[in-house]
Amino acid sequence: MFKIIVTGSDGRFGKILKRFKDKRFIFRNKKELNILSNSSISKNLRKYKPKYILHLAGLSRPMEVHENDIGKSIDLNIIGTSNLVKEASKLGVKIIYLSTSYVYPGKKGNYKEGDALKPWNNYSWSKLGGECAVQMYKNSLIIRLCMTEKPFIHKKAYANVKSNFIFQDDAAKLILKILTKRGVINVGGTSKTVYNFAKQYKKNVKKIYSKGEFPKRTDMNLNKLKKILKNEN
Repeated sequence: MFKIIVTGSDGRFGKILKRFKDKRFIFRNKKELNILSNSSISKNLRKYKPKYILHLAGLSRPMEVHENDIGKSIDLNIIGTSNLVKEASKLGVKIIYLSTSYVYPGKKGNYKEGDALKPWNNYSWSKLGGECAVQMYKNSLIIRLCMTEKPFIHKKAYANVKSNFIFQDDAAKLILKILTKRGVINVGGTSKTVYNFAKQYKKNVKKIYSKGEFPKRTDMNLNKLKKILKNEN
């Protein structure tokens, strides 16, 4: 049975994966595997000899921190990811990197994996920075993802912003089905407004409207994912 090292395992998504009780996973938190230390990464890879690294470690919310502390954002999302790529490439370990749908421009929607990228905030720039390092290493998979916690945690939702929100539990199931793939794959749910997604699960959610602070079409084309899943069945 092959092994999968999961970085940042104490984060929100790492906790979701722990519920699966998958014996392949080796969960490593930031104290056990420090992505800013090449020696820490190397020590873990040589000790556990994984086939894959599922890279969850990094900085996401609050979004303001990427604007107010760009050094932290660069360290954790760009340099840390680059360190992982360097050490993994020495041993031939595959990297699976969770990126974001926010790397797309957010204007026309229905973005395919090969479409031009233009992040619209510092968070998405930092994730694209990580993508650049991963793209240089052919034994890799980049997952551009749009997911959220269950239940929907916000009291308000955009009625004029279209996305591919999917709950973390469902995203985890999809990711486990595509671990063997390489390249870039968009992963998410059915394209719809954030409000329509939230309304399904939270009846009292209130409508709000983006006035430019949030792109109106961040939704992705999921045909590549659907084709892979169809062939797997």
